[in-house]
Amino acid sequence: MFEISIIGLAILALLSIVFEEVTHINKAKTTLFLGCLVWCLLFIRGHGSGQAEIENALNENLLDIAKLWLFLMATMTFVAYLNARGLIGAMVNRLLPGELSLRKLTLLVALFALVLSMLCDNITATLVSISVILAFKLNVAEKVKLCVLIIFAVNSGGVVLITGDVTTLMIFSEKHVSIVELLGLVLPAVSGVIVLAILMSFGKNRRVEATIGSEKFKSLDFVIAGLFFSTICCTMLFNLLFEIPPVLTFLLGLSVMFLIGGMVNKFKYEIHLLDYVRKIQFDTLMFFLGILLIVGSLKEIGVLIWMTNIYFMVDPDYSNYLVGILSAFLDNVPLTAALLKAQPELTNIQWLSLTYAVGVGGSMLVIGSAAGIVAMSRVKELTFVSYSKYIVHLLAAYTVGYVLCLVNV
Repeated sequence: MFEISIIGLAILALLSIVFEEVTHINKAKTTLFLGCLVWCLLFIRGHGSGQAEIENALNENLLDIAKLWLFLMATMTFVAYLNARGLIGAMVNRLLPGELSLRKLTLLVALFALVLSMLCDNITATLVSISVILAFKLNVAEKVKLCVLIIFAVNSGGVVLITGDVTTLMIFSEKHVSIVELLGLVLPAVSGVIVLAILMSFGKNRRVEATIGSEKFKSLDFVIAGLFFSTICCTMLFNLLFEIPPVLTFLLGLSVMFLIGGMVNKFKYEIHLLDYVRKIQFDTLMFFLGILLIVGSLKEIGVLIWMTNIYFMVDPDYSNYLVGILSAFLDNVPLTAALLKAQPELTNIQWLSLTYAVGVGGSMLVIGSAAGIVAMSRVKELTFVSYSKYIVHLLAAYTVGYVLCLVNV
């Protein structure tokens, strides 16, 4: 009965996100409230002999959340500064024509997000890619469509390298796949994104223009832009060579940003740089916190273990596909951890297909991945309902990519 109550509250949290436009209650408030409530219930149930175990579980969850919080804060601060100064818009003007067809923009944005997510983490790739489309004059439907494409492309590119997605790193760390073998996922990832881009290209093909500001850039702006991309490269390199957590490298880069601002402008401009931290949309962080608390509670009551048992009842070629879709409802990190703990006997191809599935499957729902949550915070028109209109397109693209994992990897 207690477990059913926790599951019921988790479903209620999902419904609060789905019907946010009807209730007009911010999803960050409802998910945070319900996320805290389920853990309070866990403490009440475990009062006495099980309290220490619950407290350890909460501390473990909060540690994981804190890492994501701080990492997201650092990346959002960099992107907020560059976007406000017009540098991202200027880069768009250099890389893309000032005016082009919507279909061409769709394809270019898809490839840009895919390649960027191979080089850096999903959150940074999403923030930068969203900033690119916001530089163009798009209507609501076009903006939502491109956001959906970006989320799928970012999650697809992230599975190719261990620096792109946490679940890929987890499977690699257990020595089930190698870096060379992961490169075999490039074809499935690219194919899935191209299929979705083609599906998204149907309809009117009008010309769209980029709205580039006429700001005068300072030398400090270019220094910080260089620092941002250097931080991305160092994040990959340090994690690969020394296993330094990405959050630590990005916080180091952020601190250097503040120090540079202080030295160049004699402290006055440093205060201005710190203002970008205060301008971060903390709704995103609160929403993230609530979602991860709820997922953590489901893990504690054994829902993920129950799903793992079901996994072994079906052929891995099919169960991997279904696990990917399931990761849109349950966070893919604890889901992957539960599968790894169960130590399934899989072939090399099946491990790679599982890597693709848990990395890309979360794209089925906007709340199924960090990329989706971040995109929702940046584009107010992107909601659970507006995103769900493209679930058939997403499922088709995901299926194409997954099938190619089985036949071509």
